[in-house]
Amino acid sequence: MKAWQKFSLIIVISGIIAFTTISLVTEHNPVVAQNSMYTHKPSKLSETILVSNSPATTVTSSEDKMNSTSNPNSIMYTAKFECGSIFAGEGPLRPGHYDTDISIFNKQKFELTMLWNVIVNNGSTSNAILVNLNAETSAGITCKDIRKVLGNNDENFLEGFVVINVPLYSILPPSKGTVIPNPLGNDINILEVQAFYTANALDTLPREVIVDKISFYIVQDYSGKIPKDILKKSLDVSVPSTLNEVSDTEMKAKKTLAKQYNLSEDDLSKIVVRIKNVSVGVGVLIDDHAISLSSIKPQLSP
Repeated sequence: MKAWQKFSLIIVISGIIAFTTISLVTEHNPVVAQNSMYTHKPSKLSETILVSNSPATTVTSSEDKMNSTSNPNSIMYTAKFECGSIFAGEGPLRPGHYDTDISIFNKQKFELTMLWNVIVNNGSTSNAILVNLNAETSAGITCKDIRKVLGNNDENFLEGFVVINVPLYSILPPSKGTVIPNPLGNDINILEVQAFYTANALDTLPREVIVDKISFYIVQDYSGKIPKDILKKSLDVSVPSTLNEVSDTEMKAKKTLAKQYNLSEDDLSKIVVRIKNVSVGVGVLIDDHAISLSSIKPQLSP
């Protein structure tokens, strides 16, 4: 083969190799052929854009967020509860006896289903309880119900929240309950939920009690702790009494003096008291309790 023929063959082979290399580079690098490629648009609210040599990026408009709140899954009511007794200064509230009664009224003309559960402050969360409410009927949740779903039947103090949910969409079968298809216009308050709270500092409820009014004199004071200006003067004191009970009236008067003037048993033995008169009356314990009522507002739950 002549020299010029060999040179022509080399040029042809080199051209074939160069063309093959360019094709491979173009196939494996879309940037060479196209800077970006729009591949998918599932809806007007969300777009997925593929950028060459980059992972898929989802771009969500502000209309997405608006749509999530306009299509909620349920209407939720959250009520605070306080149940049990607090003694001394253990807190978190002042010493007393606390109770909560949550009333729920279905004011609609149709049956609906609600779910409620309990969340204890810094504690456990109960399972949800399903309740079917007939049209224009009511139900209640008390401290007894709260303790039952938590499995806490003692008298320890409990506080937290009762969460009531009215589902708008449900996977429950129709036999398990009725679901509202959507909120009634702009009024989402489909239930009337009110929480009634009571607090009482007394161990027992206010009641009438029998009292003895004792009139007496302090004849002598050998302890030196009784003010001299009340000696041999007519004094009186009212003390609780019990029917058909035999009691030492003089000792009742002395015990009253002991509390007021910080007298010991030995001091009492040095005081001479004379009873002038005893009369029986009826008194009423002071009612030391507070009550409050709170209407619970609804909110949409995504």
